[in-house]
Amino acid sequence: MPLFYKSHKENGYTVKPDPIPSPGNNSFLSDTFTSDAPPDKQISAGFYRQEGGKELVYAYDYDEMKINLEVHGKFTITDETGATYTVSPHDTFYFPKGCTITFKVEGTDEIPESEAYALNFFCGLRPNGAA
Repeated sequence: MPLFYKSHKENGYTVKPDPIPSPGNNSFLSDTFTSDAPPDKQISAGFYRQEGGKELVYAYDYDEMKINLEVHGKFTITDETGATYTVSPHDTFYFPKGCTITFKVEGTDEIPESEAYALNFFCGLRPNGAA
């Protein structure tokens, strides 16, 4: 069976992922690949970008893992218990099914909020487009 390939120019890394509904219209996510499996066993992987401005609060109804690739500004992730993490490139996260997570990107003294963003790779146990 052949492997599947997409260049960085088309996979959501160098091209901004698709917009997703968010309070600040500043959240973007695209599935790059989804496994060929029954829907309850499919895994989808791709890129998630959060830009400066309003936070995104997301309730996970599936398991997901993220690796942060880039941060320009300040990127924080907070869970429903109040635990907050300031994210740096290469940090890895596991979001179990049932958790609620707040993603927030802010500007800094060096980077204005209008230019702030965080780019992440994700892999989740869900069908394509079900985020």
